[in-house]
Amino acid sequence: MDIFIDVVNIVLPGLYVVVVWTYGKAFFGDLPWANAIKSHMLQSTLALHFLYIVARTIEFNHPPVTTIFEILTVLAFCVALAYLIIEIRTQSSETGYFILNIAFFFQFISSIFIRDLLQVPEVLRSSFFGLHVGSALLGYAAITISAVYGFLYLMLYHRIKASKFGVIYAKLPNLETLERMSYTGFKMAFLFLGIAILVGFLWLPQTFLEYSYSDPKLVGTILLWLLYGAGILAKRLGEWKGRRVMILSVCGFCITIFSMTIVNIWFTGFHTFY
Repeated sequence: MDIFIDVVNIVLPGLYVVVVWTYGKAFFGDLPWANAIKSHMLQSTLALHFLYIVARTIEFNHPPVTTIFEILTVLAFCVALAYLIIEIRTQSSETGYFILNIAFFFQFISSIFIRDLLQVPEVLRSSFFGLHVGSALLGYAAITISAVYGFLYLMLYHRIKASKFGVIYAKLPNLETLERMSYTGFKMAFLFLGIAILVGFLWLPQTFLEYSYSDPKLVGTILLWLLYGAGILAKRLGEWKGRRVMILSVCGFCITIFSMTIVNIWFTGFHTFY
């Protein structure tokens, strides 16, 4: 299995390059062959990436989320998976080139610096830990994608108002589709952050003798989850739509980055109790 892990670690960045290139050919060149195979190539790459994550988990006896470079490969997978879900649900694949560049970048950095760790603290071997972190990463990936679509929506909105159109914006989906794609990411963020919070609440008492529900990262995640929940409720009630929801998606991303940066300046561990 070591050979499989080493080979796939080298191959994955190349596969993401090919996927991004194919989506780029479809977007900028509108080539029929690229449009026909791009989603299938992404699905195949994701399948191999999933097997790679499973293989690392089995071989090293812990979920691959114990170092920043392990987390980056999982985050690359989460970004690509979240995008694929949105693409399937909205039947719109024009924006894959922009989103999948993010997945490639994360995987490229991970493949260069990742190390095989056999000795890790016992708490990091827990399947609950893997589920907790994996769900959180899927949530953050969805937040990122939702914000990208929100940003594209706002840019296109202002271009339309100013009657200015460039090559890229002429090829983007319409405002309604961009809103739908961003809102799908919005709902995914709410779902996966909710799972991460629930697993964390169930797992904490079983794992740590001294823990606190007032932990800054936990509180920050809950507040972020409530923000997205409020946005979903406002849209369902018809009070918010279009530009307001897109602004909230971009603000949610900025709040996420700001809060994570501030908390990580003061606390070096995953949480104050670990």
